Amino acid sequence: MGEIGDASQRLRDALGSADVVAAEDTRRTRSLAKALGVEITGKVVSFYDHVEAARLPGLLDDLAEGKTVLLVTDAGMPSVSDPGYRLVAAAVERDLPVTCLPGPSAVTTALALSGLPVERFCFDGFAPRKGGQRREWLRTLATEPRAAVFFEAPHRLADCLADAVTVLGPNRRAAVCRELTKTYEEIKRGTLAELAEWAVEGARGEITVVLEGAQPVSADPADLVGEVEDLVEKGMRLKDASAHVANANGTSRNDLYDAVLAARSAE
Repeated sequence: MGEIGDASQRLRDALGSADVVAAEDTRRTRSLAKALGVEITGKVVSFYDHVEAARLPGLLDDLAEGKTVLLVTDAGMPSVSDPGYRLVAAAVERDLPVTCLPGPSAVTTALALSGLPVERFCFDGFAPRKGGQRREWLRTLATEPRAAVFFEAPHRLADCLADAVTVLGPNRRAAVCRELTKTYEEIKRGTLAELAEWAVEGARGEITVVLEGAQPVSADPADLVGEVEDLVEKGMRLKDASAHVANANGTSRNDLYDAVLAARSAE
């Protein structure tokens, strides 16, 4: 449970008036209501992974009868690792009304606190658990120009950051955000090498990592001449081929065009 002051009045009103409260953890939801000074008057039912399928039909029937069903998950916004997606999808499929009471999000909070360029970002959920799959996933971020934000379990953070150093290099910047909006909120910023060394000591709580986007690397036009000539042989005009290859490799089309002409002159 995060900072109580972040709870909106809409959430307070909904907890007190909903006909059914579907809670991932009923004890935590009741503790939340108590902390907010709200009395839950509706029926409280558990709604977690192992009972989700069994609970869905009843909740959908409640919605179809016009009852208000409030879904409460433990981890805030978004509910990517919590029950909720299937209920929303099923309600949409039956054309039943669905809305959201916006609340604190570890994703956007971490981005704002990271101190990194985050005007464009991608969200990747939880990092893969197994080392081989994790390293393969990190390779997909090697040239990703957007900042990447993802969740990680505290007991896997050190291994994840060590893999990131191996795959992405020691100098890529990142921020490790722990227990966002909670009492022991902590933000660690630095290079991957610095963060990997820090994480060896052990981190606790809910972890959100923000990874700096890859810096664009301009290829040497002379190294791309062969690609251009291949396209020309296939029928593409030289200028068009130069533009196509230059755009794909982050270099100047004019410089590449000149490099092709220079290579032809040297033959």
